[in-house]
Amino acid sequence: MHNNQTLQSLRSLKLTGMADGLEQQINQPSTHEELGFDERLALLVDREATHRSNNKVARLMKAAKLKLQAFPEDIDYRHPRGLNKSQFADLLSNQWVHQHHNVLITGSTGCGKTYLACVLATQACRQGLSVRYFRTSRLLEALSIAHGDGRFSKLILQLAKTDLLILDDWGLEKMSLSQRNDMLEIMEDRHGIKSTLITSQLPLEQWHKAIGDATLADAILDRLLHNSHKLKLRGESMRKAMSKMHEDDHQEC
Repeated sequence: MHNNQTLQSLRSLKLTGMADGLEQQINQPSTHEELGFDERLALLVDREATHRSNNKVARLMKAAKLKLQAFPEDIDYRHPRGLNKSQFADLLSNQWVHQHHNVLITGSTGCGKTYLACVLATQACRQGLSVRYFRTSRLLEALSIAHGDGRFSKLILQLAKTDLLILDDWGLEKMSLSQRNDMLEIMEDRHGIKSTLITSQLPLEQWHKAIGDATLADAILDRLLHNSHKLKLRGESMRKAMSKMHEDDHQEC
């Protein structure tokens, strides 16, 4: 009866991890009977800390709205696309986010730009950092709508507070004057304070033209390129390579 009351109290206090740990100790007495009070209490505290950490990561991942589920342990470094393992391992440490640097990933379609961006986003969430993913065109559309319904200031503030902002498929369409101004405001808010990750099929030297206005392009790119880490991918589309592998497997069968 006493144990049931303690479990109920822990759950009512939202100490779910401790409650689960205590329940395990009750159900597996032989596993814990030789441990002293301090040791058993330490196990419960560790269980609660782990539970809260896992919940936080799950909340951050949900809020990030990533396009893909992508994890560092699943990266294929064997594909010949110019991905430097040492450089990417350094990025996975998240020091660049803590230092408020940017990452720019360029390469042809299908070479894994979005996947690698989502890997870095997942790693950031695992370390308790807030992330938000957008296709660039959809963010610009959302900002345009926000201008009309009065939510622009709120949206801009949310973006400014996000530790890592991911803009996927940058430069597919030339920006309008309003879009250039919105992008400059975003980059100005984040420069030296937060980190931005951009993926693009266009090489860096074509970004200026894609923005459209020389003065605003200079201002936007100055904030983006400063303290940026550049990953230039190359080679055949990984999707095509995987498709060919599956075809070869079927032919062998």
